[in-house]
Amino acid sequence: MSIYTLAIESSCDETSAAILQDGRKVLANVISSQVPIHRKFGGVVPEIASRHHIEQVIPVVDKALTDAGLTLDEIDHIGVTYGPGLVGALLVGVAAAKGLAFAANKPLIGVHHMEGHIFANFLSNPSLEPPFLSLVVSGGHTMLVVLKDYETFEVLGQTRDDAAGEAFDKIARVMGYSYPGGPAIDALAAKGNPQAIAFPRALAEKGNLEFSFSGLKSAVLNYINSTKMKGESIPEADLAASFQQAIIDVLVDKTMEAAYMSGQKVITVAGGVSANQGLQKALEKRAHKEGLIFYKPGKILSTDNAAMIGCRAYYMAQAGKFSDLSLNAKPALALGLG
Repeated sequence: MSIYTLAIESSCDETSAAILQDGRKVLANVISSQVPIHRKFGGVVPEIASRHHIEQVIPVVDKALTDAGLTLDEIDHIGVTYGPGLVGALLVGVAAAKGLAFAANKPLIGVHHMEGHIFANFLSNPSLEPPFLSLVVSGGHTMLVVLKDYETFEVLGQTRDDAAGEAFDKIARVMGYSYPGGPAIDALAAKGNPQAIAFPRALAEKGNLEFSFSGLKSAVLNYINSTKMKGESIPEADLAASFQQAIIDVLVDKTMEAAYMSGQKVITVAGGVSANQGLQKALEKRAHKEGLIFYKPGKILSTDNAAMIGCRAYYMAQAGKFSDLSLNAKPALALGLG
């Protein structure tokens, strides 16, 4: 008999609801994006994000149920992101999930957002099983995690300051591109020379699995300002390509180092930045060279979505990890401690 999971995601600027069958089959994955709303501000405005979630959370749940051809009574349990993320945005999703769970008398499961990103790979790659190493790269996080089994996460290293996605968005904004800036940099980089400008690679010493992108960000800003002061034109494609290559080199090198140190033969990439074509190609090429197996999520599953939360919730339910109605938003929730 199949198990049906209803999941809700509202950690940042996407209101999403999904229905999964037996944890890995996506019957519906509805996403209401706020990108057009926040674009004019150059980034996510938390208060506006929260208001939009309030307006959209029940409509996306209703649509997900309709798309899946199910009723709430047929759902077995309800999963919801409760951290990390914007506190106001998280509270909307958590409140909606708790209300639905109480009204329909369904078990509730609080899900860690980044664990959901890692589990998105299970939806895109049906043959994937733990253990494996995952490079998690998003607007707020950059980390290397070993998923030892469905319930055991080991963080090998993470960023000391800025996340890779944050650096992409900041440099894109300075260059005049709208939010979110990562895709614009990725597209522009494909037209430039990645060796044109020498930018730093921080914490490059062997065995160091931590990340730092604040210095790179400062170096790019200094280059832009210096070029403008000289009255010279900025080679935008070369700038984008060189900046992106500096990030990719660090991400790929440290991922391979982590695979070697942890003994993992399978690597995955997860999080919003995992959709970056330059990063995907570099990881795939290097993995093949090192004799490793590489998996990536589909484009929709790279961004914030409820299907990945539903996948994680299913396996948590299998392990008996349920929440009660005192579940609350935790904006700074640490990975593996939820």
